[in-house]
Amino acid sequence: MYRSRLPGILFGLLWSATSHAQAIDLLVTNARIATLDQDFSFVSTMAINANRIVATGGDELAARYNAKWTLDLGGRFVMPGFVDSHIHISGNPPWYIDLTKVQSVVEITTLVKQRAAELPKGHWITGYGWSEDALIEKRRPLRDDLDDAAPDNPVGLTRAGGHSAVFNSAGLAFGKIDERTAQPESGVIEKGESGRLNGIIRERQDIILDLAPQATDETVRSSFIENLQNLFRLGITSIVQAQDTIEHYAEWKRIYATHRGMLPRAAVQVAWAGQEKMQAFAHKTGDGDEHLRLGAIKVFVDGGFTGPAAYTKKPYRGMGDYHGSLTMKEAQLMNIFSEAHAAGWQLGVHAIGDAAIELTVKELAAVIAKHPRADHRHYLNHFTIKPSEATMADMANHGIAITQQPNFTFTLEGRYAAYLDAPRLASNNPLRSPLRHGIHLAISSDILPIGPMTGLYAAVTRKGMSGKVHGAEEALTIQEALVAYTHKGAWLTFEENQKGTLEPGKLADFIVLSTDPVKINPDGLMDVRVDETWLGGIQVWSRPFPVGATASVQTPDPMRSGRE
Repeated sequence: MYRSRLPGILFGLLWSATSHAQAIDLLVTNARIATLDQDFSFVSTMAINANRIVATGGDELAARYNAKWTLDLGGRFVMPGFVDSHIHISGNPPWYIDLTKVQSVVEITTLVKQRAAELPKGHWITGYGWSEDALIEKRRPLRDDLDDAAPDNPVGLTRAGGHSAVFNSAGLAFGKIDERTAQPESGVIEKGESGRLNGIIRERQDIILDLAPQATDETVRSSFIENLQNLFRLGITSIVQAQDTIEHYAEWKRIYATHRGMLPRAAVQVAWAGQEKMQAFAHKTGDGDEHLRLGAIKVFVDGGFTGPAAYTKKPYRGMGDYHGSLTMKEAQLMNIFSEAHAAGWQLGVHAIGDAAIELTVKELAAVIAKHPRADHRHYLNHFTIKPSEATMADMANHGIAITQQPNFTFTLEGRYAAYLDAPRLASNNPLRSPLRHGIHLAISSDILPIGPMTGLYAAVTRKGMSGKVHGAEEALTIQEALVAYTHKGAWLTFEENQKGTLEPGKLADFIVLSTDPVKINPDGLMDVRVDETWLGGIQVWSRPFPVGATASVQTPDPMRSGRE
């Protein structure tokens, strides 16, 4: 009796194909994956093994791999994790108040009063995050407000952005600040119309806060770790800590040693501590690994707009001949640039006003020309008020890059409108102009707010909180903005070959979004949510599904930390 051999042949072929399939950890399938490569390519399948991407391609790719886990995303949008190339993260002591979401002065004083009731008399109360533009009263909290809330505790509350703070009478007295106190260098102690201190200190709140008892690393360590892990909820898988010290870098190393793979990848900018101390430190930009490394030397050239103290060519509107100020003399600035550059460090320079930007570029260009160094990647943090065309040409010629915060256009609209004339307001936070000159441009948050969706929205729409468009000609496309928030940021830390795109050989840091940001009306960008965050092919966060919903992950997820 004749029997067909076809089933046996097919079984043999199937066994042969399976036996030759490459074993991998994770296969991502049925997705709209924006690789953000040079061609802005989309694929549907991504193979991951040992924390890195093995291959990307179409549905046929699945047959080549034998995966421990398969992630079927049902057509959802995938992209590289955000690289926030200018951010500030720290731990919070027990006497700290989070003011980032307050909506009124009354709410601020209520929180202060509650915290005062929990602490002994005389104990400091600190906080961060208020903004007069977000408060119902459309004014700043002042000394008298805080006196009523906590008459027996010194209070210092820092404005969003970190360039000013308000103190109560006990706080001012603690710092021995009164109406006779001389104005600090590069800062302003404000007085009201009567000549009495109103509690606001711009740019130099450190003259009081540095005297207050400081929280130890041990006190804030748990909240520091929590705040870092919370970045995964926003889809941020890599950061550049924009300000720290060589002494505190040891705490970063301690935390990352004990939580390896459970925190966003970080590069830490440190302040220049002088040639002798930096030589003794014996490290420089790039030292570290894929989880934690040293970033650039952070140098402040001027103040910020929330003060205001950014150093501008034209005076501030309605403020007489006030131009803001430099934080140091030009000779001192040049000395830091020269010493750091000669020692092999990268420089990340805070420059907000156009006068500060032009001075910084002039000095950096002189250092680079005098002591040429391949691939230095020096860059400006902020680049807020648009400088001259000649300055931007010099930046391109000398390879001076930018990490800018387009979200400022949204959240600081009120400050800009108050201080800038119409032409400067329209060209503020320029994006298209530096690109047109060939300048490397990354975008980041600087905690105003941290969420990348606000930055993407403002970069593409150029809209402020009022809905008004400011300088539409400076907008980016959504494709450009996504690349600037990922690959361009990775370049600033010399890691563009390791992350920032979803290409074979790179780290498998990716996020799953609720909506495709490329396809929607840009006005809806702030409504896009992060559903899942993956670091090195391991899920580190996922958004809870509503009751009755079905999760898209049908196989075990290897690890979750920081789940909401």
